[in-house]
Amino acid sequence: MGTSVFYFVAALSVIFSLLVIFSKNPVHSVLYLIVTFFTFTVHYVLLNAQFLAVVNFIVYMGAIMVLFLFVLMLLNLNKDNEPLKSGLVKVVGVIAGCCLLVTLAGALKATALSDPVVLRNPNLGLVKSLGKELFGPFMLPFELCSILLLSAMVGAILLTKKEKV
Repeated sequence: MGTSVFYFVAALSVIFSLLVIFSKNPVHSVLYLIVTFFTFTVHYVLLNAQFLAVVNFIVYMGAIMVLFLFVLMLLNLNKDNEPLKSGLVKVVGVIAGCCLLVTLAGALKATALSDPVVLRNPNLGLVKSLGKELFGPFMLPFELCSILLLSAMVGAILLTKKEKV
């Protein structure tokens, strides 16, 4: 049951990522990318990494991709505004694509597809174990980072505040 779900979600990941690449409409491409990130979230849940799944869902799907969608909608991209690409850019794109295919072929050849990855600690990706690490030996750096982020937020607010004359 678990492997069939994995292969189904993996096939969906590949299909939607190809749709991102080959879609003519940039808004549709961003929507396909959101679905692709959702399939990554399902992969994280299947790998017992709940924290990564939640962060991927909130940060990538909820914030960054919605920002991409709004920027694309504000830019109002269409074929009239798009400049013509030179032949050199197309040749460089083909060379980069061929380099990517060679790299993927080498990576597939180097990996053994028959051996599954087995974790020594099955609780590795759980939020509980991450919390124990963050609030255990890494308590001081964690709190210093939160103070740094708070001071950056206060500084950004002060920079945008208008002065009264």
